[in-house]
Amino acid sequence: MLGSQLRRLREAAEITRADAGYAIRGSESKISRLELGRVSFKERDVADLLSLYGVDDPGEREVFLEMVKRSNEPGWWHRFTDLMPDWFQDYVGLEESASRIQTYEAQFVPGLLQTEDYARAIATRGRPEAASDVVERRVRLRMKRQELLTRPNAPRLWAVLDESVLHRPIGGKEVMRAQLKRLIEYTKRPNITIQVVPFDLSGYAAEGSFTMLRFAEPELPNLVYIEHLTGALYLDKRQEIEQYSRVVDRLMVDAETPERSRRSLAEVMDAL
Repeated sequence: MLGSQLRRLREAAEITRADAGYAIRGSESKISRLELGRVSFKERDVADLLSLYGVDDPGEREVFLEMVKRSNEPGWWHRFTDLMPDWFQDYVGLEESASRIQTYEAQFVPGLLQTEDYARAIATRGRPEAASDVVERRVRLRMKRQELLTRPNAPRLWAVLDESVLHRPIGGKEVMRAQLKRLIEYTKRPNITIQVVPFDLSGYAAEGSFTMLRFAEPELPNLVYIEHLTGALYLDKRQEIEQYSRVVDRLMVDAETPERSRRSLAEVMDAL
């Protein structure tokens, strides 16, 4: 996120990467790596870039320099890095910093709302009895991520599920029943909203699953995360965010109300 903001500032100041690199005694490729978050940041480099880009306000500069310190601190997920590709490590760190998480899922219950057995069934491709130590660590990682929803400064989570998610018996009937029960319990929390898009409207507002992260700091842009089989996309351009924001609005309209969604969850659970 820091790299993304520095790129925005550089482009607004109409300064090339080569000129920015020269200003910090580096190269064009170094600026590229900084803006992509591929290397660690030095406070001196960021301070020099802020001056070059015309950021003179002490308060605004302090926000950026504080981000430098935070970006170089290892997170709790550091001990799980052997399980996670780089692109997912980035996401976990961003998720921890978000003030609002808006997610749409067309296939699975979102990771932040999964039970252990549901997560284990996915990780073992339906064979939980064959779960290895690596799988169990993956499950622990997912459960650890969920702790952010119960911390004092917990983010708001708004999850929209395609109705098909409720009828896909991941792990079998008992696992799915427990998962639906957990979702109903989550709907009672003040910082969590769950809505269900009914079959007759599914597939219209969004073509696939995605998550939008919003941050309390006004300096940080919203971010859209789209995961695929071998990696992920991070979208932060204004026009991309605006388009996905319209999709979010459409999903809110198409989905059942939170109260009706809660009843739908209970009806499907009782029918299992």
